[in-house]
Amino acid sequence: MQTKKIGTINEQKRRDTITAWLFLAPTLISFGAFVVFPVFFSAFLSFTQWDFISGISSIKFVGIRNFVKMFQDEEVINALKNTFIYTVTIVPISLCVSLVVAYMLNDKVHFKKTIRMMFFIPYISNTVALATVFKGLFRSDGPINMVLRDLGVSELPQWFSDPNLAKLPIIILAIWTGIGYQMLIYLAALQDVPTELYEAAEIDGASPLKRFLKVTIPLISPSTFYLLVVRTIAVFKLFSSVKIMSGSSSERISTTLVLEIYRAAFGEYEFGYASAMSWVLFAIILMVTLVQMWGQKKWVHY
Repeated sequence: MQTKKIGTINEQKRRDTITAWLFLAPTLISFGAFVVFPVFFSAFLSFTQWDFISGISSIKFVGIRNFVKMFQDEEVINALKNTFIYTVTIVPISLCVSLVVAYMLNDKVHFKKTIRMMFFIPYISNTVALATVFKGLFRSDGPINMVLRDLGVSELPQWFSDPNLAKLPIIILAIWTGIGYQMLIYLAALQDVPTELYEAAEIDGASPLKRFLKVTIPLISPSTFYLLVVRTIAVFKLFSSVKIMSGSSSERISTTLVLEIYRAAFGEYEFGYASAMSWVLFAIILMVTLVQMWGQKKWVHY
């Protein structure tokens, strides 16, 4: 009797296992077909020369030639420099602005929910639409230059053709669109800070600025670390705003590595070269993330 009961339980477990795999099968097949296979295929393509149009039979193995070519390509080097410039400007500025906004909205403020919604709307809005609006704002005859003309500026800036200014509209847009999400993360972190710590610091004579630096900043450091990592990865993948806001004459001035990958793959049909650049971008993001993971032990308080 006991043996029969154990056999029934094992049979039921086997059926449950089969049922579970059947439910998981569509997702696993999709994941394998659209994620795992492309990753390994792109790794293979990075060592080949392939124009896609000629078919699989035209794939030619070239070894590390694509990687050598990439580091000799001035446009790719320029794109790498631009990508790092965007990262070191957008990430810290957006985090600081988001923290200040969250800190202010965490206090008693009129129309708090409305203000939060106003900051969050750009984050959920279509990037192409926002980039198009910003492109119109920063045109040579756009509203911003009209205001500058009314203020008496004689030489109006050419935002998208001047190498010193071409990146500025893109940086401003990226900061503005990222504030909403980061603000919400910081608001959640600020609300978890015990009020007793603020009261104890105030009794000890700490000023508001010192309470912010010595109490608030350390206790929300896990959220700061999380935002630092995800925001850095997002900026390294900056594409839509650069593609829309950069004109044909100035696109190379403000180009990014992702845009160069897109141009190589779908503009020049050099899929092997584009795959090599993709893996270099992956390696850079991985190294930057690992450095951040190592550094967080020194300043993140859990």
